[in-house]
Amino acid sequence: MARLTEKENYLRCLAGEVPEWIPHIVLADNSDSGRMRPSAGASPSILNGQFDPKGDHKDIWGVEYVTSKEAAGGMLPKTWDFLLDDVTKWRDVIKAPDFSGVDWEMMAKKDLEMAKINRNETALEYGCHSGFFLDLMAFMGFTEGLCALFDEPEECKELLQYLSDFYYDIAVKTIDYYKPDILQMGDDNAAWGNPFVSLDMYREFFLPHYKRMASLAKERNIPITFHDCGKCEIFMDDMVNEIGVNGWNPAQNCNDLAAIKAKFGSKLVLTGCINSSQTFMGDLTEDQIHDIVWDVANNYAPGGGFAFLVTFIIPDPNDQEAIWKRDTVNKYIAECAETFYQK
Repeated sequence: MARLTEKENYLRCLAGEVPEWIPHIVLADNSDSGRMRPSAGASPSILNGQFDPKGDHKDIWGVEYVTSKEAAGGMLPKTWDFLLDDVTKWRDVIKAPDFSGVDWEMMAKKDLEMAKINRNETALEYGCHSGFFLDLMAFMGFTEGLCALFDEPEECKELLQYLSDFYYDIAVKTIDYYKPDILQMGDDNAAWGNPFVSLDMYREFFLPHYKRMASLAKERNIPITFHDCGKCEIFMDDMVNEIGVNGWNPAQNCNDLAAIKAKFGSKLVLTGCINSSQTFMGDLTEDQIHDIVWDVANNYAPGGGFAFLVTFIIPDPNDQEAIWKRDTVNKYIAECAETFYQK
């Protein structure tokens, strides 16, 4: 019997079946040793906004993002110059771009050519939106944005509906040109210690829009992956049962991952379960790294419903210790992933 491709194996895992080996998802890691990735993303490039030579960015709404050393080179909205200071005035400030003349089919063709995804070996994850909660916070900042949810709930709902209509319309126009294997969704609505909003607020303001986007996957009978950092475990029931999420990343260990695994089994693929910025800090021996990788697999991989995801961001290319850790972690992930289900 022929060996499955990385794509087939990962899709089997997302379908709730036991894969032949543990999938290893690669996001920002810059050393996958040339192996095929189980999945790779592609999305409408027209939504990317503008980047300047320094790496700073202005999104399609006009929010300015800047890189920072503290965010390991990542981009965050300018904290000293938010786009919207009064949510009741959002109609004067938040203006959807006019895409009426876009050739969506041609754009998708070019995007796929740029992505260079081997569709036989790698599943294509299509997404077109980073999150409704994140958009509101990017427009207003966390202080004003969270206060607006309490002080002006109806205005917030109308703004979120405006965003939802825009992104849903783009998705409807483009998704079938990309022919995705997976719909990728997400929203970073939680910090390490707690979510930013209550479950009631989550259901009132955001859940309807997640479900709307998810309907595109259900219509096409493709699985959904959802990115949500931090302690977001109170949203898991809705993510699985209401949105229909099949895989969650990065499944950080500030959540009760054992309880989530026990509740959902292979129905929800826990992608990650290792917080690399904490787990691999300090002096570690090769044997200790081996044990960490295998302990995680032993805890979450039995019966399926688990994929490795460890992201190393190494700003200094001469940091030999960090490079050694990254390569050693990847070596033992490869060993564990290949042999775990053969035990």
